[in-house]
Amino acid sequence: MQTVFVNPERCIGCLQCEYACAVEHSVSRDPILALFQQPPPRSRIHVEAGPSAGTAFPNRCRHCDPAPCLVVCPTNAIRRDAARDLVLLDESKCIACAMCAIVCPFDVITYHPLANGAAGRTVAVKCDGCVERLEEGREPACAEVCMVDALVFGDLNQLVAAGRVRETNAVLTAASAARPLPPAEPVTVAGWRSMGAEAELVGHAGGAR
Repeated sequence: MQTVFVNPERCIGCLQCEYACAVEHSVSRDPILALFQQPPPRSRIHVEAGPSAGTAFPNRCRHCDPAPCLVVCPTNAIRRDAARDLVLLDESKCIACAMCAIVCPFDVITYHPLANGAAGRTVAVKCDGCVERLEEGREPACAEVCMVDALVFGDLNQLVAAGRVRETNAVLTAASAARPLPPAEPVTVAGWRSMGAEAELVGHAGGAR
């Protein structure tokens, strides 16, 4: 299964993925001409600032299976592309009822008037996985422009495995840099009995007062 994997700890909030996504879904698909399109093209990925400076999270559709948005859509505007395992939206069938946005667990569906495919009507807007780019053998626009690998495209299991390797290296590096603890004294039955005897002496001394 190929997908765009998010490494949130790497995101710097530069918004390049949002811009690339909007341009990819513009009429002209030109980074300059797209700025003058009316209504303006909309990004399908949403970068929100984190709790501290320099942190952010690029939130996008996970193309769930089963997909709650697909289940509740009353007009069958949302369907699954079995070939790419993507949840796609037919804007011409969307009636902007917002049912999909209500049930989306990741809050990634928005509503805007679009110039292409919807005749200017306000419709649901969601990630389509850049399905046309995939058919051309290219990666999604958001992953292509991300310079810090906060968004990477590839086989999900391989991306997760690479993440495990990074985390393992980070943990072991931190552990080796920490000051080693002195060796612990072996725990023996005699040691426990000695502790009990000392506790008993303390108790007697307290009672004697």
